[in-house]
Amino acid sequence: MKQPIFLKPIFQERIWGGNQLSDVYGYKIPSNQTGECWAISAHPNGQSVVLNGDLEGKTLGELWDEQPALFGNFESDRFPLLTKILDANDDLSVQVHPNDEYAKEFEHGELGKTECWYIIDCDEGADMIFGHHAKSKEELIQMMETGEWDNLLQRIKIKPGDFFYVPSGTIHALCKGTLVLETQQSSDTTYRVYDYDRIGQDGSLRELHLEKAIEVTTVPHTATKVEAVIAKEEGGTITTFVEEDYFSVYKWDVESSLELVQDHHFILASVIGGQGTLHIDDEIFTLQKGCHFILPNGVERFKLKGDMRIIASHSSN
Repeated sequence: MKQPIFLKPIFQERIWGGNQLSDVYGYKIPSNQTGECWAISAHPNGQSVVLNGDLEGKTLGELWDEQPALFGNFESDRFPLLTKILDANDDLSVQVHPNDEYAKEFEHGELGKTECWYIIDCDEGADMIFGHHAKSKEELIQMMETGEWDNLLQRIKIKPGDFFYVPSGTIHALCKGTLVLETQQSSDTTYRVYDYDRIGQDGSLRELHLEKAIEVTTVPHTATKVEAVIAKEEGGTITTFVEEDYFSVYKWDVESSLELVQDHHFILASVIGGQGTLHIDDEIFTLQKGCHFILPNGVERFKLKGDMRIIASHSSN
């Protein structure tokens, strides 16, 4: 197959969500508390649907199971990655995710969740929670039990264009006024550490998962510094953010034209700004802000034309 697989996103309402997914990308969202666009997903909790070609109407999960050649016969029992756009209209809960081994044992075979964030936009002076100051598990537990959140949690300033790699075991939270593209393992397991004593839709305090959170949190916190590699091309710029165990993530800034080679099983791509065209052999496909697609295994060379910014990723296995 030598054409892209365009996908229809799934939307998830969240207590901290807003309307930026509609205002910025023109999506038809279910409410003004829409927090997540699951843009490229084969997770059972929300599957993208194919929009084009002979495969139109199939879920990404069905494609993965029925046509493995599209994905280079990738050796996995499930589609490995999940691409989201998150609208943090309010602070997210302070949270942590398990690794593969813990999730497999305690979350019914779910994958762990290592993720990364590209800051599409944020309010001036915005920050996020990224890590903690506890030196031992005992200190972590003590500070949680006594509610010393300001002393425990590490806050860092953010700005549009920043990129953060968030391994499993990292305490973190996006904060109010942030629009983010997230690339992650295909997992929906989150342990809430602290939620600002917010009341859920049922009128009760939202559930915390302190026991599991303490078990999986990395102590002391170890920040993984991202050293982006920037390659200037004649018609644009290719930025390599990470090449890690679960995924590699890039930004393609197309100024006029970029010619690229696919030497991986398949590539996930999201147009976060601008518009243009995708050229594969003699076929031309229109790309606009907010569209998401997969370049399957049959696509070896392709060209991007226009003025646009794309976040691309692939599995590292």
